[in-house]
Amino acid sequence: MPAAALSESPPSRWRAGPGRLAALLAALWVFGIGEALLIAAKLGNSPWTVLAQGAGKQTGIPVGTMTVIISFLVLLAWIPLHQRPGLGTVANATVIGIAIDVMLPLLPDLDGLATRLAAVAVGIALVGLGSGVYLSCRLGPGTRDGLMTGLHRRTGVSLRAVRTGIELSAVTVGFLLGGRVGIGTVAFALLIGPLVQFSVGVFSSVSTTDL
Repeated sequence: MPAAALSESPPSRWRAGPGRLAALLAALWVFGIGEALLIAAKLGNSPWTVLAQGAGKQTGIPVGTMTVIISFLVLLAWIPLHQRPGLGTVANATVIGIAIDVMLPLLPDLDGLATRLAAVAVGIALVGLGSGVYLSCRLGPGTRDGLMTGLHRRTGVSLRAVRTGIELSAVTVGFLLGGRVGIGTVAFALLIGPLVQFSVGVFSSVSTTDL
């Protein structure tokens, strides 16, 4: 790679070449498939899907559509926190929820504990993969990530504590509304961080090229 390319400023959050845009959308769709697998396994959803599922049960709104609604509500909370969205932020708020609603009816019935546990494992892996590619596209933070960093900057509380508080709040409210919490929720909480870190490490070098 030419030396001049190494000194270029970070890519715009609102402009992406065809390759980077395709990678972004594919990553978010894979993320949504992973979430759909967790829902289909019925062993516990990821924290924010627990909230979306619970809210959906109370309103009759499909879980994917509720995921989109909650994402945009979280984006509204960015305003007083002075967070800066990007193309990836908006895509994150919409594509994942759409993917859940599209893919969930297409998944086969998962019979047997072993099959359901396998679906949980694959679902978490797909969310980790999708997250890593998405973050490597550098087109703006996800809605929850922006809320976390904004609250951290405003309150001075550590990122880990802020993120833990946000996730626990989502799970608690979602569970009270009827969202499913279980071993899948625990596994997601324990595994998603290392998986995302690994995925980012693999794909971040690709994102610095002009896709």
